[in-house]
Amino acid sequence: MQAPSRIELQPDVPICQTDLPLDWYQPEFKPYAEEYLALPDRTPRTVLPWMDRYIERARAELGPDLILLAHYYMGGEIVKLVERYGGLVADSYQLAREAVLHPEKRIFVESAVHFMAEAIALLARPDQQVFITNPKSGCTMEMMAKEFMLAPAFAKLQARFGDDVMVVAYMNTSGRVKALAGRTGGAVCTSSNAAAIVRWARAQGRRIFFVPDQHLGRNVAAQVGIAPARIAMLPAGHEGGDIGPAELAKLDGAELILWGGFCGVHTIFKPSHVAHWRAQGYSVVVHPETPKEVVDLADGSGSTSWLWAHVSKLEPGARVAVGTEGHFVRNLKEQAALRGVEVVHLADVPDEPNAGCGCATMSRNDPPHLVALLDLLRQGRAPDLNRVLPGDMVDEISGARERLDPSARAKVASDARRALERMIEITEAAR
Repeated sequence: MQAPSRIELQPDVPICQTDLPLDWYQPEFKPYAEEYLALPDRTPRTVLPWMDRYIERARAELGPDLILLAHYYMGGEIVKLVERYGGLVADSYQLAREAVLHPEKRIFVESAVHFMAEAIALLARPDQQVFITNPKSGCTMEMMAKEFMLAPAFAKLQARFGDDVMVVAYMNTSGRVKALAGRTGGAVCTSSNAAAIVRWARAQGRRIFFVPDQHLGRNVAAQVGIAPARIAMLPAGHEGGDIGPAELAKLDGAELILWGGFCGVHTIFKPSHVAHWRAQGYSVVVHPETPKEVVDLADGSGSTSWLWAHVSKLEPGARVAVGTEGHFVRNLKEQAALRGVEVVHLADVPDEPNAGCGCATMSRNDPPHLVALLDLLRQGRAPDLNRVLPGDMVDEISGARERLDPSARAKVASDARRALERMIEITEAAR
């Protein structure tokens, strides 16, 4: 089990997560949201007794069958609250393995984005159930690489190159896209193991179609020695499927074909940000979803777990600028300050008013969503919309869900599980 973050909720520190409008809540959740919105303030001194009244009862009745999960990028309050109630905060690789690592658990409740909850469901046994506190919590990068966007492009690649093409799907994809990786003999990867996965893929002697993050793809290519001349890119979204014969011919010399997706949180970082903080005596570390020109200038790059571990090892007096999601940096800054280490957000420089933005879609998982789902689970009335099954596709705006029939779902689960298990096998062998 990963060590807790040890971030503490102070009684009088306001919970900074922005209140969602009442009409953003599912009908079953609105009574809980109304209670929350009626609280006189958002300090832990006020919010925690209200949450305890529901969550402690749910934990007592659901017992050891229940585990709460959250990703590092969640708003600081959910990270702290999930740990307060005995849950785990981790990166996407650790979260995906929770059903496998904890066969004794039967109910997994995740405060994160939909693809993370689905990854758990893909590896879960039939007697394990996965729920997400807010099914509208999507990922902007994943939205650029829906299966129906990728399918036409991949069909053209396969028609030209045959079985020479394998898909490596970043964790930030749906189960349907992960299934494409499985069907082509490819694998899933995360930012923590992408280099190991791409090294393995190169050893297969096949072209790699890397989906969907172009920046992680370029950074990993440099790390494993793929020359820039051997890298090509298709546009993300629907445009990727519109490529014609001339564009396809340009891919003949490519060893690595990137899908042009990106994370809006990480593309705000610029070389000028690095120069600003380095001139003031700060070291710089960034997430590899950051553009390559910034990664090349940084003192180091790595996954969320790597960034957290790196800062936790710095000596008192150290000063470091961190380029990643804003909620994560705020939590890291708070924890590092206790050890005399100063952390700043890389983009928090003069004349940058929008610096330090957090993952807005992940922050749709707020205290009322967590309270409502756990209380309804305790009553045996959890909405089916919050249950996550392999192959589910949820509209991030309306909340409408497209669920596959049992036969199609089993096929997606089998293919995607193969790609996930291959990732785990390669990653654990490389440790």
